Order: sequence, then structure tokens, then C-alpha cells
Amino acid sequence: MRDLVTLPKAHLHIHLEAGMRPSTLADLAAKYDMVMPEIRGYGTFAAFSDMYVGAIEVLRERDDWERLADEIMADHVADGAVYLEPAFGAINYRHRFPSDRACWEFVIGVFGEAAARHGLAIGWMVGVDRVMESGAEAAELARLAVALREHGVVSLGLHNDEVGHPPGDFVDAFRIAREGGLLSTPHAGELEHGQFVADSIDLLGAHRIEHGVRSFEVPGLVERLAEERICLDVCPTSNLLLSVFPSLDDHSLPALLDAGVPCSVNADDPLLFGPGLLDEYQLCRDQLGFDDARMAHIARCSIEFSGASESVKASALAGIDSWLAG
Repeated sequence: MRDLVTLPKAHLHIHLEAGMRPSTLADLAAKYDMVMPEIRGYGTFAAFSDMYVGAIEVLRERDDWERLADEIMADHVADGAVYLEPAFGAINYRHRFPSDRACWEFVIGVFGEAAARHGLAIGWMVGVDRVMESGAEAAELARLAVALREHGVVSLGLHNDEVGHPPGDFVDAFRIAREGGLLSTPHAGELEHGQFVADSIDLLGAHRIEHGVRSFEVPGLVERLAEERICLDVCPTSNLLLSVFPSLDDHSLPALLDAGVPCSVNADDPLLFGPGLLDEYQLCRDQLGFDDARMAHIARCSIEFSGASESVKASALAGIDSWLAG
């Protein structure tokens, strides 16, 4: 079997702060005399959300952000990633920055410098918080996302708990994003019925779906995903630990791939769930039994459906072909 480290791959479903190393969270919590946030406690989305707050609270000074950026880039290079498309929301930092735009420009600048040092390409997903932001607020955020395209924003996402917050609440925001040249990349079909996946396609014009693993719940939807080439950014370990599936044997990823649905494999929140990008690839090989051809296909999907530049895509796809040929 070929070395998965040397397989060029993109990470399309990772929430920025949750790419933090546990040791860094501990160090920064001590720096600010905070009680160490509990991490890697599983079972409910509410518990997950509570833990995420700790990672947000320790990012206060530029040095904190620079450490996070440098470590995330180093970890991804070690995993064989060539492109990273993290999701981020300035809503969590409005008490620290004069505006959402100022926050975004700061974070993009810090991570851009780190990406250049490590030789990793990066694009950004602006995350709409479906629980905390109204449709009107989301539309304003979409306008900001479009304005930040020249700084590397490539997609508009829709995050937080799906339950009670359907895609139809955010139609205007995603219309603005698509018309502005951004990819539509909402979360759907994880904690809610697969109908949210269909609604995300019909109402939000989704190019990719973050998760989407419950698509089998809607008759004909899987076939539609395959035919229309809508990629699912799947996070196997996250799905297990949030009880979307009772076991890996029950996970829908193999059946989705068998049906011709494009799928990338991702870590979602390594700080909280444990595995990084390479670990998830290894899980697919070791526990789901994916051969090298299927692993290469997953990596190819991660590149083809990303917001990376054409030059980054061309280089990565050539590298995948070489990996498989070798």
C-alpha cells in the first residue's frame, strides 16, 4: 500500500479554532489564568459547543493567533495537505475587534503569513452561524464575504446546530454569495434529516455539503448528488462521536462512494474529536477497507471541489496521479 502522507489532499471541513492542539489550549488557558476547558468529551452537540468556546476565549493577542496559525499549517503539511479551506466566523470576536471586516483581515493576514512559510495554499470559508444570526445578518455577512474575495475568501458556509434552523432561513445570503462568485458550502444532513441536504441544494444552490451523510433518508437524493456532482465533505469520527451513526460499520460513506457521490474526507474539529486529516484517511483505509484507488479518488474530490486556484488544483491532481501510478 502507498504512503498516505505523500498523497496530496485538501482539508475542506475544519473549523479554525478547533484545529488547535490540546497542548496549546492548555498553555494559553494557563497564560490567561483560565480554568482548562474540558476537551474531547463526547455525546451531544451542546457539549461540543460548550467546549469550542474555550478555544475561542484563549485567542486574545497576536502571539496567540500566530502560534495557532503556525501549528495548524505545520500539522497539515505533516498530513500531506496541499490546500486548506478553514471555516471561521468573526461573530465570536466582536468584543475584541472594531468590526467583522477588521477581524477577518487580521486573521487572514496572520494565517497567510504562516501558509507562505509552510508552503501551503489556503482559502477561506466565511461561516454563517445559523443559531445566532438572522437572515438579514447573514445577508450582510455574505456581502462582506464577497468583498473579501480578493483577500482569499472562496466560500460561504452555514454552521452550528441544524435543529430548528433550516436552510430556507438563509436564501438571500447564499444568493448574494453565489452571485458574488463564492462557493455555497452549507452544513446539512448531520443532526437533521437528509431533507435539509435537498433543501440546501434547492434553496441555497449548494456546490458542496458539509456532512450530508443522511442523504439516503430522501428517496432519489443520493442519485441526484451523484448526477449533479455535489460533493459531500464527510467527517467520519465526528459523526460517530456526535452519535449520527452508532458505529463506523453503519456509516454511509462507503455506500455514498459506491453510488458515485463525490466525497472528501475531513477531520471537522481535531481539538475536540481527536483525529487530524491524515488520521481520518488512515481510518478509511484501515477500518473501512478502502484501497489506494479509492483513497486517491477521495483526495481528488477534495481538490476538484475546493476553492483552490487552478494552478494549485492542477499541481495537486498531477501529484495524485503520480501517487497512484507509483
